[in-house]
This record gives sequence, structure tokens and C-alpha cells, in this order.
Amino acid sequence: MRIIVISDTHGNYSALSSVFIRNGDADWFIHLGDGERELDRFIIEHPDFIEKVLHVSGNCDVGSLSPEYTVLPLPYGHRLFATHGHAVGVKSGLERLKARAAKLECDIVLFGHTHVRKNSFEDGLYILNPGSASCPHDGRRPAFGTIDISEAGVLLNIADV
Repeated sequence: MRIIVISDTHGNYSALSSVFIRNGDADWFIHLGDGERELDRFIIEHPDFIEKVLHVSGNCDVGSLSPEYTVLPLPYGHRLFATHGHAVGVKSGLERLKARAAKLECDIVLFGHTHVRKNSFEDGLYILNPGSASCPHDGRRPAFGTIDISEAGVLLNIADV
């Protein structure tokens, strides 16, 4: 199973569209917030994607009706927790994020908001922040994430847009 993760597109339809189209065979696409308008536009223009797109609201998604977080059961006993991160204070540390994931019995944790890439395994949790697909704050290129899940395990990766 392959999951594409994107965050903080902030109006950059071209970046979002490019990532989704190039990875069209993925099983899931998850947008971690701050880009709902361009995501809505993409889904309208590519309705065949609608059944495999999940998204959560970001702090800049004004008026959003999207949830603050989502949980996705996955093969091989994995569970994914996805949130933008502002509501659990990720700019001040990841302890609240990890606690929420543990409470929801999730072992794969996705967040955005900081615009800084993170790919780690901590406290039994696979943690991924793909950074920003539009305006990164870490001096690196715009990026997105991939998650591959098989019987052999979980593999997280971050790639340039």
C-alpha cells in the first residue's frame, strides 16, 4: 500500500496537482491542511480521486468544515493519525501529538503546520511531517511524503516536489 502525504500548499495548485498526478496510482492521498481551496479545485477537476483523498483542516483553512484530525485503519495492524498540528502545539514540541496518537492507538503519525520536514521513529511511532509543498521554512525545496506499508513493515520517505 502506498500513501502520498502533502501539507501546507497555501494556494499552490500547481504543486498539489503535480504531486497527485505523478503519483496517481497511490492508494491514498492525505492533505494535512492549509490548502483546502486548491484541494477542492483538484477534486472538482479530477473526480476520480475523490474516493482516495483524505484531508484535515489547517489553521489557515478559514471556514473549513473538515475535521481537525482523522484516523485511518491500515493493513497489517497499523493505524494512521493525521492532523495539521496547530491544535496540539507542534511548534512547541511533539509530546501532545504523540500522546493523542497513543490514545487513539495509532502507530503512524502525520502532521504539518511547521513547514519543516521530519521523518523519524520515536517511542514506537512512525512520525512524518512532509514539510511544505509550497513554502518550506527549513531552507530546503518544497516537498511531499510517501508511506509504503507491506508485510515487511512501514517505510516513510520525503521527496522534493
